[in-house]
Amino acid sequence: MGKEPIIIVSGEPNSVFLEIFFKSIKTCHYKCPLILVASKELVQQQMKSLGFSFQINTIDKNFDEFAKLDNKKINLINIEYKFNNCFEKISSKSNNYIKESFDVGLKIIHQNNFSKFINGPISKKYFLRGKTLGITEYLAKKTKKNNEVAMLIFNKELSVSPLTTHLALKDVHKHISKQKIYTHVKLITEFYKKNFKKKPRIAITGLNPHCESNFKDCEEDLIIIPAIKNLKIRNFDIEGPFPADTIFSKEYIKKFDLIIGMYHDQVLTPMKALFGFDAINITLGLPFVRVSPDHGPNSSMLGKNLSNPKSLNKALKFLDK
Repeated sequence: MGKEPIIIVSGEPNSVFLEIFFKSIKTCHYKCPLILVASKELVQQQMKSLGFSFQINTIDKNFDEFAKLDNKKINLINIEYKFNNCFEKISSKSNNYIKESFDVGLKIIHQNNFSKFINGPISKKYFLRGKTLGITEYLAKKTKKNNEVAMLIFNKELSVSPLTTHLALKDVHKHISKQKIYTHVKLITEFYKKNFKKKPRIAITGLNPHCESNFKDCEEDLIIIPAIKNLKIRNFDIEGPFPADTIFSKEYIKKFDLIIGMYHDQVLTPMKALFGFDAINITLGLPFVRVSPDHGPNSSMLGKNLSNPKSLNKALKFLDK
């Protein structure tokens, strides 16, 4: 094939990720070789249980002849994982397996200067255990980019990006700063310029209802409005702050490519109401392009063969270009 491969870390073994991966490679053709980092035994057993049939090309962790790979078989780097049933309840049992999978995937990316990385979902409760807020922050720590990453939920019609990610609401205001807003807007603008040759039209919300409050020194006055004014001087295409309860109206969303919110559910809730899971999660600011399907492990659907691969299809097609 000769194209740069896409490294895929399957993540939580007791999630729907392998199911949607099987569905994706069955229905879609990808030019870039796909390399799955997962348990071979688990892949085989879930494949059999779900009624799929693919051959597996097992490759070594130190494999380096990537130009010879194609997608006629599943290219797989095996990570040992012991299980009793191929569909089990999520627990901390899989933590070492998930960590090793990420370590191997990131090592391949680093050693070969690759730029395309996908991961399946993990359990924040069991795998992250409060040490990091999410995989966005986990990968930032792994690549030593702690303060320079942004979560982008990308859709061609409208994208969103929360300034803070998986924080408790009571802590959000503590993590909003002018510098964080500058970095966020800069990363997003660079991403759009590089991938779409355009300067994105960005809207930004306030933190408080109606972008105002009845107390002195609110976040809009102290942080958000001054940051927007500074960014406009620097020639970024940004407007706001907008009240979060109106910015997603039809009148506004046609005007912007992207909406930045102050916290996770402020922008992801309306995004999913408008587009469902027709979006991909991209981490900006890493040394590579990290993309993941915009959904979690979805353990309630495990083994039922009813999960929709649409988000993974979009993630793979994005990187395949």
